[in-house]
Amino acid sequence: MTSTSRSYFEQMYRDTLDPWGFESSAYEQRKYAVTVASLPRPRYRSAYEPGCSVGVLTEMLATRCDRLLSSDIIPTALQRAEARLRRRPHVWFEERSIPDQWPSGPFDLVVLSEIAYYFNESDLASVMQCVTRSTALGAHVVGVHWRGETDYPLTGDRCHQLISETPGLVGMVHHSEEEFVLDVWVRR
Repeated sequence: MTSTSRSYFEQMYRDTLDPWGFESSAYEQRKYAVTVASLPRPRYRSAYEPGCSVGVLTEMLATRCDRLLSSDIIPTALQRAEARLRRRPHVWFEERSIPDQWPSGPFDLVVLSEIAYYFNESDLASVMQCVTRSTALGAHVVGVHWRGETDYPLTGDRCHQLISETPGLVGMVHHSEEEFVLDVWVRR
């Protein structure tokens, strides 16, 4: 199966401003709270959040980061995220398609929230190579994904299994619920 196409996301945002209900869903609010609570450090120097969408999780991460780069492939989503965080000068947004436009870093935190399962196994391996190249030793990598049925190339559980097999990453937190799985890995 191929990775999910850009046109899929363009169509989703064409139909609604918040296609997954990031701002209103009880599931999303719980998942975000658990994600931020799982961060092993109280503060990070430089973080990257690809696939930030409208910036709801970005807003929560901003309270824990000195610098936070958030990206998405959809300009309208980035505009909403920028408007949400306009008073946070340490957060900036860029239109990027990963893995091809992965930033150089170095980052001490990378958050992969509900994006890894849009890639096929080969493309996810490329993403994870980018993660390891752009993170400093001791950096944290967070993955959090829906566990339910999808028509995406990977399931949430499968993408976490593949991420766990990435050389240089060692698991340190695992949290599993019926609806989502969350892992934190440390870069060694």
